[in-house]
Amino acid sequence: MMVVIAATGLAVGGALPASAAQPRNPGEAVRQGLERLVHDDKYPAALASDLGRDGRTRNYATGVADLSTGKKVPVDGQVRAGSNTKTFTATVVLQLVGEGKVALDAPVEQYLPNLVRGEGIDGRNITVRQLLQHTSGLPDYVDYLGDFVGAERHTYLQPRTLIDLALAHKAVFAPGTSWMYSNTNYILAGLIVEKVTGRPLAEQITHRIIERIGLRHTYFPGAGDESIREAHPQGYFAQPGGPLDNVTELDPSWAWAAGQVIATPSDLNRFFSALFGGKLLEPAELAQMRTTVEVPRGLWTGARYGLGVISTPLSCGGLMWGHGGDIPGYMSRTGVADDGHAVTVAVTSDREPTKQGPSDALALVDSTLCK
Repeated sequence: MMVVIAATGLAVGGALPASAAQPRNPGEAVRQGLERLVHDDKYPAALASDLGRDGRTRNYATGVADLSTGKKVPVDGQVRAGSNTKTFTATVVLQLVGEGKVALDAPVEQYLPNLVRGEGIDGRNITVRQLLQHTSGLPDYVDYLGDFVGAERHTYLQPRTLIDLALAHKAVFAPGTSWMYSNTNYILAGLIVEKVTGRPLAEQITHRIIERIGLRHTYFPGAGDESIREAHPQGYFAQPGGPLDNVTELDPSWAWAAGQVIATPSDLNRFFSALFGGKLLEPAELAQMRTTVEVPRGLWTGARYGLGVISTPLSCGGLMWGHGGDIPGYMSRTGVADDGHAVTVAVTSDREPTKQGPSDALALVDSTLCK
């Protein structure tokens, strides 16, 4: 997750292309980028939202919402946000840090006693920071899931089941000695939120983030909810060498704190803009979130990982901050610059129909931020 993620892994290779010469009309440049994603990269639909420096939102969409009917794509339709959920979860954890209820460098054992145990795995030696930073060395349970784009996508899985699946395998490396994207880290982070607050993670994300900054089209699906509530394009999964399968309806419980949120592109922009604008975290906690480590593999060239966020160099200089998400049916790439300009691009297939697709989506975020 993200990395894929939520769940199929956001492992995108290759360099971020430099921004090409753009048409004089910035909106036309975005539309051309979306057309490229549909016609060249073979995504059924592509959506984009651009929250400008002037505070104005501009939304775009192209392609078809449903391959079987040819229905028009809803502009700013809801999509499964995948691993962008990790940023929501990390934000709640850091809010609890600011309230003195969680310590970043405390062992996981302090909050989840006797839970994190396995071959080379001991919760007494793994910190909360290492969970959020993906430096824990914990195996990724997603690697051991069944066919979650086939019949099993309707299976409900509890968080503890996901943890047990991961802990049945040995540690990948000793805590703090390397980096590897593992959705297991964020399932544990979600459990810490629930243990500390005594309330469901979904409720905490809703009250502390979604309602606080007025994300009207964002929600954390309830148990058993396989649908997408509002207007949305259908989501597809590209089977190797085969047709695109419609996987819009699925039980997202296997993604939980690592990838369960549903949102619109414009709401994702509002979230990341508010987050990096200091509206959700105090300066000390935001600084911790923005403290990054090197990513040796698993993401795109230049990416560095903070606490639930990714920094990427912009082709025009500076950095963009966001996360991105891949989950069966949808892929999204998010970015906000230091001036508050935020862009989200979402497409309606994962895995990608063409290898270049994810890089082109990221490049469109970059070129729009650099316009």
